[in-house]
Amino acid sequence: MSERMFHMGWFLGTGFGTYGWNQRWSGNSGKDVAKPGLFIDMARSLERAGFDYMMLEDSSQIPEVYKGSREFALSRGTLRQDPMPLVPILARATEHLGIIATMSTSFYPPYLAARLLTTQDHLTGGRVGVNLVTSSPDAAAQNYGMDKHWPHDQRYEIADEWVECVKALWNSWDDGATVADSEAGVYVDYTKVHPIHFEGEYFRSRGPLNSPPGPQRQPVICQAGGSEAGRNFGAKHAETLIASLAEDPGVEKMKAYRDDVVGRMIGFGRNPSDAKMLFLAQPIMADTDEGAREKQRSIISAQAANTEQLLAGLSGYSGLDFSKFDLDAPLEEDLADRTNGHVSLVRDFVRNASGKTLREALADRANSIGSVELVGTPETVAVQMGEIMDEVGGDGFLIRAQVTRANITEVCDGLAPALRKRGLIRSHYEFDTFRENLLAF
Repeated sequence: MSERMFHMGWFLGTGFGTYGWNQRWSGNSGKDVAKPGLFIDMARSLERAGFDYMMLEDSSQIPEVYKGSREFALSRGTLRQDPMPLVPILARATEHLGIIATMSTSFYPPYLAARLLTTQDHLTGGRVGVNLVTSSPDAAAQNYGMDKHWPHDQRYEIADEWVECVKALWNSWDDGATVADSEAGVYVDYTKVHPIHFEGEYFRSRGPLNSPPGPQRQPVICQAGGSEAGRNFGAKHAETLIASLAEDPGVEKMKAYRDDVVGRMIGFGRNPSDAKMLFLAQPIMADTDEGAREKQRSIISAQAANTEQLLAGLSGYSGLDFSKFDLDAPLEEDLADRTNGHVSLVRDFVRNASGKTLREALADRANSIGSVELVGTPETVAVQMGEIMDEVGGDGFLIRAQVTRANITEVCDGLAPALRKRGLIRSHYEFDTFRENLLAF
């Protein structure tokens, strides 16, 4: 039996949005837009299951690259509310679970971000995290007054300076600045609160924050970049990294990714144990292993048949309108050079599509169900997960499944107990703050 205990998270792929609308097990999703009930239920279930965190993705625009129209996205309910106001609601419903919301370094001014996240740290009792993205669509940039978005690598240069400025603001208060001395009539020792006078190429901020540090001082930073620039950014700043290898899955690829990022962390003078790397995975489970295999075949078949959804997804990730490509012609090899979107995803997709038509490449993409295949009963999947983590040397898994109460129950009340029985996930939380629990093992 494996002795490697690992961490668990859940990636909510459309953040504080609509899930499974008009599909089986979606409940009242058509009428519950912007209501927190599903997410409260989920947070409580994840905490009961011993998860480290739930991560809410976000976006600032309605997808409209595919066919140059918003029709496809809106007809299928691709909506998102701002996840930040949801964070303290979820924290109030739980006691230990980390809650990560997504924030774009391209659109949030550093002072606003530092102050908001410090406030969230107070409101959650030290359980907030932030998933830093640079955003990619021009439409998102235009919502913030830009004509078009910055080029991919420059976005990461901006993000790097953004983190430097935000961290300076978080540290503009010394330890012990808040004294609350009623006899002396002094609430804050002003000598321990300092301007930062930050002057960068992209940002300037005087500081200090007018908010005292929260329980963690700095919220946990999460990052999911797969490109060269993205991996460097994550290796330099993140405390939990999300590895999405759906375009290039398998244990050997997971090991290679981990080794690469660990090497980069060491290059930045960081201890690799100070960041936990979780691999995206979609467990497919049933009462029998064969039943799970049949379920897998059904999922893949449905995904493969939904050509338009696959094309729209690629269009959104890449910024290229895939409706304009001939489905039965070989895929153009220079697509990765033409995208200003998710470079690593497009690069891997094009590489895997070499010698194939777009239709064939889409069929292969439909077969992808995460960084590695996890199929069987909860007990079978638990064994698979333990063996994979032993081989990879990673830190855990980030579940990526449709957010329905059926899927939540299957994972939290089926898979989690099977993992805990094998000693693979925590039986209780040792600490009060997100960071302490994340770095506990």
